[in-house]
Amino acid sequence: MLLGRRQILGVAFAKFLSDAAWYFYLFWLPKYLFDALHFDLARAGSLGWIPYAASGVGCVVGGGLSSVLLRRGTTVNFARKLALGASAALMPWVMLVPHSQSVPVVLFLFSLAFFGQQSWSTLVMILPTDLVPRRALGKFAGIVGMGGAFGGVVFQQFAGWMLDHGSGYGPVLVVAASLHVIAFALICLAVPKLDLITFRGKTA
Repeated sequence: MLLGRRQILGVAFAKFLSDAAWYFYLFWLPKYLFDALHFDLARAGSLGWIPYAASGVGCVVGGGLSSVLLRRGTTVNFARKLALGASAALMPWVMLVPHSQSVPVVLFLFSLAFFGQQSWSTLVMILPTDLVPRRALGKFAGIVGMGGAFGGVVFQQFAGWMLDHGSGYGPVLVVAASLHVIAFALICLAVPKLDLITFRGKTA
């Protein structure tokens, strides 16, 4: 049973954590630009698209890096985890956003986070292919996707509650900036080696 394996639960909970941050960035960035940098609609339209474009580039780069490493003869375990770790390392910088009033700096930091998140997300959704055979991919991908969706719901509520109670964006961004690093550590602990999961001597 898939849910009985620590590898499955580890990847699903890592997705829970990382998508919690992603949904916050995705939906709260426009409000942050209005509230903190006093953007109007025209300025938001002319500049606010930049981090979202960076996320699209990240989708390609994350998987591309992993593929390049594999072509150079590294193991799947090394290729995936190096690319995941590099993606996660880009995320904590966003906690510096509240300390800057420079529009280019803020957009750069958010772009870095959007790029890193989508690089990460592409790689996490590849992991099921490394861990289970084709017949189990749909179930595993569904579990991982569900974990991400629940993470988004929970963190949206947390962020709204924090902001409603006057915390400001700083503490929320610190939490969000930490989640990918925690998720990467969780994957390393739950999946020490990327290999097909076996059940009673058989593959999943």
